[in-house]
Amino acid sequence: MGGGHGDGVTYKGLTMHQPKRWHTVTGKGLCAVMWFWVLYRAKQDGPVVLGWRHPWDGHGDDHGHGH
Repeated sequence: MGGGHGDGVTYKGLTMHQPKRWHTVTGKGLCAVMWFWVLYRAKQDGPVVLGWRHPWDGHGDDHGHGH
């Protein structure tokens, strides 16, 4: 696989090196952003996805009613 440098764990010819600190911090930050986004969308769209209400219900507008 190319001449790896530094310490690592080798298993069946593949050497896994420890990630740099910025890789770990960036990964955790992006993971947090992903979960915030998933939970935000679940809050917004959860009842529709679970079938508790229709997407067109509950908007509060009266466009088209009685016309």
